[in-house]
Amino acid sequence: MNDDRYSQDVLFDGWKDAGRRVVPHQEAVRDLVVEEVATGFCGAVIRVEKKVVTLEDRHGKLRLFPLGAGFLVDGQPVELVNPTMKTPAARARTASGSVAVANAPARVARASRIFVEGRHDAELVEKVWGADLRIEGVVVEYIEGVDNLAELLAGFKPTPTRRVGVLVDHLVPNSKESRIADAVARGPYGKNVLVVGHPYVDVWQSVKPARLNLSAWPTIPRSIEWKHGICAALGWPHDDQADIARAWQRILGQVRTYADLEPALLGRVEQLIDFVTVEQ
Repeated sequence: MNDDRYSQDVLFDGWKDAGRRVVPHQEAVRDLVVEEVATGFCGAVIRVEKKVVTLEDRHGKLRLFPLGAGFLVDGQPVELVNPTMKTPAARARTASGSVAVANAPARVARASRIFVEGRHDAELVEKVWGADLRIEGVVVEYIEGVDNLAELLAGFKPTPTRRVGVLVDHLVPNSKESRIADAVARGPYGKNVLVVGHPYVDVWQSVKPARLNLSAWPTIPRSIEWKHGICAALGWPHDDQADIARAWQRILGQVRTYADLEPALLGRVEQLIDFVTVEQ
């Protein structure tokens, strides 16, 4: 028998890859569920930007990871790469997470309205829920505080087909806002008005702090005007209202979808939309 153990060139083409397991490429398409091996974090792909993938777990927690190796799909190793194909139009979503309706005309405005306290609230609602509101024909108006809410409702005269939903900042027990909401519920228009709110001092706080590379929003003493205090704590200009407006645009620019907002706001806005669009 001829022993041919030494006849093969040890430097043959591909010798470095001999026996090496090839890890397949996997496009990081939206809604793909993956696990990051190093941390064990498991979540769905919600966006890919600049070679970074954002994953969201079932609790709504978001983590960012660089594309590449180190991921599992269905328990099998993969190398995540940029998607080459756009999500099919049939699966397109609005910023609020609703299924997008292509080329849908805006509906004629309903008689019902959603009131919000200020311009920033209105801009945030428009950015995330604007497409949904136009299809439903819901107009959002900012009322610059809720101190005069009873007077506004008396002028508007809500009815079962002319409802009003109100989004209030800092709606917590024993606050001024909670007392106003209780009075409205007991008042003559209570059945046709829904006042809900989030627990934050200002709607700025409803943006997840991680979007601004913060672990949490700074705590501001009650003796300091909150927005000025936030800007000061973050090292942003805050000398006048123009500085505050620019700070808000900086924050708003980090909001792309509902995933960038806290659940305490998301649920309340959805509740208001349902309330003012119910068919009587």
